[in-house]
Amino acid sequence: MKSTMKAVVVRAPMDFDIEEVPIPDCPWEGLLLKVHACGLCGSDLRTLRHGHRKVTFPWIIGHETSGQVVQKGAAAPGGWKVGDMLAVGSIVFCGKCRFCTNGKYELCEDYREMAQAWPGGFAEYVVVPKEALKLGSVESVPDSLDPAIAGVAEPISSCINAQEKAQVGPGDTVVIIGVGPIGCIHIDLAKVRSAAKVIATDIAQSRLDLAADYEPDHLINAAETDLVEQVRKLTHGRGADVVVTANPDPTAQIRAVEMAGKGGRILLFGGLPTDESRPGIDTNLVHYNALHLIGTTIYAPRHYRTALELLAGGQICGERFVTHRFALADFRLAVKEAMAGKVRKAVLMP
Repeated sequence: MKSTMKAVVVRAPMDFDIEEVPIPDCPWEGLLLKVHACGLCGSDLRTLRHGHRKVTFPWIIGHETSGQVVQKGAAAPGGWKVGDMLAVGSIVFCGKCRFCTNGKYELCEDYREMAQAWPGGFAEYVVVPKEALKLGSVESVPDSLDPAIAGVAEPISSCINAQEKAQVGPGDTVVIIGVGPIGCIHIDLAKVRSAAKVIATDIAQSRLDLAADYEPDHLINAAETDLVEQVRKLTHGRGADVVVTANPDPTAQIRAVEMAGKGGRILLFGGLPTDESRPGIDTNLVHYNALHLIGTTIYAPRHYRTALELLAGGQICGERFVTHRFALADFRLAVKEAMAGKVRKAVLMP
């Protein structure tokens, strides 16, 4: 094997390029993967723009990874072998907190992430450390699943956790505010969970046009109409059973409370900027309508396995989700296109 590899090295916000760096050594208790694909996530774009409190530059990012085992450490746990194609989730759980010890890994109090605590997948090779093998989400890619699609199981896992917590199911009217990549996943999942009606909304017509492929029952441009009024009309005055705020806009959370019906569940899925994280929600509506405000952020290993199963079984169409594939050498172009909103989901393939 050669001694160096190409990788995207980020040296400062908006200062990144393809560089030749040493191939990492395979850990005694870990694996070395030849990266097959790594998804470009919205959080990657934020790190490229502004940096990240858990990332010290220079650094290699990228956390939605699939790859083939090329070396296995002599003491690596698990039954993996050279040649196996794996999907690697980003979350590494502490295994020690009160939630991990009770099997509620999605509430882990001290989790770490690939591409933050360890170098990420925008490279030709990536290490899977012992911590990820013991306390993370590392799964074989199903034979029926394109490995380039398998890496995007990671964002789907978080959405599965959220809709599970909101108990989305038959008879529900679900409104999804924001139809970027995450919003599109929520459309698909709501339909997989047999929601009766799915309403998707955004303020950008370009995103609504992309989301049309997901065939929600209604698409609403919230920049051109009163969204709460429209949802009330479409639900015969009752309001929505579930509202998902899949964007970082405080106004979306306010409107979600206003459009939810009695007993409605509101998934605050999109985090807000720190200086805007206290929107003026009418808590009387929460009180008198018995609304449930639900926050989720990560996922448990079982959610990751479910995401791979849904992708492999075709219930979630990965090919529709991943609209663009770029060579690693075209990383700058991929970022430019993603920042301009011209792609739903891009994967980089070394």
